[in-house]
Amino acid sequence: MQVKELPFYAKVTIILFGLILATYILKNLGGILTPLAFAAIIAILLNPLVNRLAAYKLGKVPCILLSMLLAILVIAGIFYFLSSQIVGFGENLPALKTKFSSLLESLQSWLQQKFGLSIAKQTQMINEAANNSKALIGGTVNTVLGTLGVLLLLPVYVFLFLFYKTLILNFLFKVFAEENAAKVSEILGQTKLAIQSYMVGLLMEAAIVAALNSTALLIIGVKYALLLGVIGAILNMLPYIGGIIAIALPILIATVTSEGYTTQLWIIAAYLAIQFIDNNILVPRIVSSKVKINALISIVAVLLGGALWGVAGMFLSIPFVGILKIIFDRVDGLQPWGELLGDEVPTNYQTFSLRKKKKPSVAEKVVSKSTGK
Repeated sequence: MQVKELPFYAKVTIILFGLILATYILKNLGGILTPLAFAAIIAILLNPLVNRLAAYKLGKVPCILLSMLLAILVIAGIFYFLSSQIVGFGENLPALKTKFSSLLESLQSWLQQKFGLSIAKQTQMINEAANNSKALIGGTVNTVLGTLGVLLLLPVYVFLFLFYKTLILNFLFKVFAEENAAKVSEILGQTKLAIQSYMVGLLMEAAIVAALNSTALLIIGVKYALLLGVIGAILNMLPYIGGIIAIALPILIATVTSEGYTTQLWIIAAYLAIQFIDNNILVPRIVSSKVKINALISIVAVLLGGALWGVAGMFLSIPFVGILKIIFDRVDGLQPWGELLGDEVPTNYQTFSLRKKKKPSVAEKVVSKSTGK
């Protein structure tokens, strides 16, 4: 029996309807889906450690609990370090406010002399901008508070994902036809390895960037160098947008805490050098070489993630798009979408292209070794 293919306009209508429905669900269920998404990523990261501990025949539950305990200790250590740095920053906050107020007065006087803007007019413009941003700030705060509200559920979600891993995989096998079981198994295995290496690579990259940022700021003589270096590394996970904010923060602190503009110029030079090292050395060699998202898709994904789930969505957007690219690259008929998300730009228009086989990244080697493959 010949199956009649749907016309093009019908396919487009179905796809658009599906995208609208998915956006509606993601927007309205953000409070539930956000912790689940973070838990899934953490479970993927912990899975190689659970498999390694299982080799010692400790039992499934003890392996999961021990892996989670190690992860909690690492996260607690990072939070303790950041909190100790924030306390030191808070002690000097009154002096920073005084210096910032004097700089603001000088800026207002300069604007009045150069552009004829009165102090009252400038104050009015600042108040209007603050009022317009209240909704955005309020939405961001609500998202953060909502995420913190379910923080206690996050370890439960991670444990359940790891405990029911086999059940979830069996479900995926049974969803597809039996004749496709071998192909589904291959796709799931490659996807799991690629996702794990991608996430491990991101963490390794963030640790190295944090060390480089902190070292550069310490040499330059910027206050709160360690805190700003770590924050800059976390923001660096947000492509382009995060990098701009990461540079702006130490420049602002240097402007408030020091005289002149030499320090700010050194900060810009140092961060540009670190970004060059990150983009040309760290990312190609450490982060998974199979998951590289182009600039256009990265920016759009971050903005869409922020519109859907606030700050949490901005951090989840890039791993989510990376996972989509991994799946697209391995499913027949979806490879063009994977190429669209990637950063490989062909030199000419052609129907078929031969891709060069890339060497595995450091993160891929680490994950492969941990899983025994």
